[in-house]
Amino acid sequence: MLNSHQETTPGPEEEPSAEYVLHLYITGATPNSTRAVRNIKAICEQHLRGRYELLIIDIYQQPALAKREQIIAAPTLIKKQPLPLRRLIGDLSEEKKVLEALGLPDLPLSNSHE
Repeated sequence: MLNSHQETTPGPEEEPSAEYVLHLYITGATPNSTRAVRNIKAICEQHLRGRYELLIIDIYQQPALAKREQIIAAPTLIKKQPLPLRRLIGDLSEEKKVLEALGLPDLPLSNSHE
């Protein structure tokens, strides 16, 4: 006699709580796409740890999403939240520009006095 029981109650981790919601549209595993993924993950972990949600969308696998967002070049990063919505095209290697687009101050690491 076997009893099987599965619970599917949603947990609190499923509630959206990210301050920053970012969508990165890429084209497969091309060098630019791979660089963009690596760069945005590093920036998010350094500046937004625990406060962001990053969704990576391959436009080859999700062409309808790319069309709906009017993606004309890849990689493209879209900052959905907080508003205003911002778009960045490229491999996201210019950290200062990415921080500006995210609305984050470019704080010098060595300058800690007030």
